[in-house]
Amino acid sequence: MATTTTTTTTMGGLHRLISRSSCSRRTFAASTPPQRPRAIAVRVRSSSAGVTKSQRQRQRQVKLTYLEINSWVWEVGGARILVDPILAGNLDFGAPWLFDAAKKRLKNLGVQDVLQPPGVDLLLITQSLDDHCHARTLAQLAAAAPDLPVVTTPNARPVLAALPTPFRDVTYLEPGQSTNCNGGGVRILATPGPVLGPPWQRPENGYIMFLLQEEEEDAEGLVYYEPHCVYDRSFLEKEALRADVVITPVVKQLLPANFTLVAGQEDAVELASLLRARYVVPMSNGDVDAKGLLTAVVTTEGTVEAFKDMLADTLPEAQLLHPTPGVPLHIHLPHLT
Repeated sequence: MATTTTTTTTMGGLHRLISRSSCSRRTFAASTPPQRPRAIAVRVRSSSAGVTKSQRQRQRQVKLTYLEINSWVWEVGGARILVDPILAGNLDFGAPWLFDAAKKRLKNLGVQDVLQPPGVDLLLITQSLDDHCHARTLAQLAAAAPDLPVVTTPNARPVLAALPTPFRDVTYLEPGQSTNCNGGGVRILATPGPVLGPPWQRPENGYIMFLLQEEEEDAEGLVYYEPHCVYDRSFLEKEALRADVVITPVVKQLLPANFTLVAGQEDAVELASLLRARYVVPMSNGDVDAKGLLTAVVTTEGTVEAFKDMLADTLPEAQLLHPTPGVPLHIHLPHLT
């Protein structure tokens, strides 16, 4: 069972290992109080009140564009959301001799490409380390669009504070906290993700995107995302959470002695079942052109086909949708019942 006390990391979990030997800015002060959630102003400001049936149907048409590693552009409830972007150089956690990864397909995609019309309304960051909170990318984004609203974990505060040009509108969410965007039509709930340090450290974030009805408590879960397949089962059960679309790794990544770097397989099946997913979108965050000493010891366990078979046994109504980098994946969602 996956829990918030599991130490896992995406991209082979290499950021925790590398951060021990480099980058003192990766040590976060637990005493720093988190900023309470607040409303976010985004490009599309439609209100959830008085929405027509046809408008509601359009809002439940989710579009997901995978940008490789952990990066996405989502179109959810009328908002365009940039997630964990890596758009400026390689991913190396400050120690390229240990690990240096490049995208395989979207090698030339940059910050300005993403900001071109229709642009983005919100930047969403799940974790505080470089494969999610990529300092070089964030520096370019903040310089080009300092008013872009940001929603992130409090663990990322030191990284954002160190940017040469700061973002002016940042909302820090602890697991269990939420905030609204798109004029109040979409709610973002932070869920517990992995703990990247001692057990008492604040967990990183996953997120569920909700489409709000006219009454705020009447929310429909659209998309769940956590890029390590690490979750707190008790939290999901207590809050009775569900999501139509679950984005998660499904193939495990391991170090010797079965040290889990990225979960998947049966953990991903359990996650989809807990959230009663209609669709599962498997991530390929370890599919990179990589070099460095650590690449020789990372192994995988399981396959997408094995996951598909397990999912069919446990949740036969769920469909597996494979994203192609750079190609929008359109999902037309029925209303939850």
